[in-house]
Amino acid sequence: MTMNLKPNPELLTLPNLLTCFRFVIAPVLLWLAWHGYKNPFLVLLAVAFLSDALDGIAARLTGQVTQFGAMLDSWADVIIYLIIAISAWWLWPNVVKRELIYVILIISSYLLPAIVGIIKFGSFTSYHTWMVKFAAATMALTLYILFLGGPAWPFRIASIICVLAAAEEIAITLLLSEKRSNISSLWNVLKNLTRKSSQPNRHNQ
Repeated sequence: MTMNLKPNPELLTLPNLLTCFRFVIAPVLLWLAWHGYKNPFLVLLAVAFLSDALDGIAARLTGQVTQFGAMLDSWADVIIYLIIAISAWWLWPNVVKRELIYVILIISSYLLPAIVGIIKFGSFTSYHTWMVKFAAATMALTLYILFLGGPAWPFRIASIICVLAAAEEIAITLLLSEKRSNISSLWNVLKNLTRKSSQPNRHNQ
């Protein structure tokens, strides 16, 4: 009996490779933070954020949007944001203590939708709504403003946006009857549900 050890070519796509890049650099980010290399950490983190933006663009342009890719991207996001939280505590402890409430809000905005998804569907959800993308972009930008000594209010606003994005994700999970990925918005889900509920009425007329 022989085993096929060849990787599945469907998994070795450009979008998935860009996503896997974040898994590769995750321990490097931790190492930089542990040794106090603030500037190299911020530079490499910017590269991670760039790969996060590019993998979605590459998936849409190449027609390689898949449920596996969406799930892989979600896990990469979880790992990177967990590393950000740990590294920020090591590199900027005073800033984290001062903004602890908003840090907790952001962490909760990533954990709660995942917990609700696991409770309902038994696995991690990966909707990648426009609100989540906007929240991630604002959070990334305002993190740099905060860590480089700028005002804290942009980061605080970003934390509220993250909470709103999380609330939308939770609402989507509660409305769906089966697990789906790559959903643009709650409005899209509501529109589809309304269309489905109206079809029997038209049939009976």
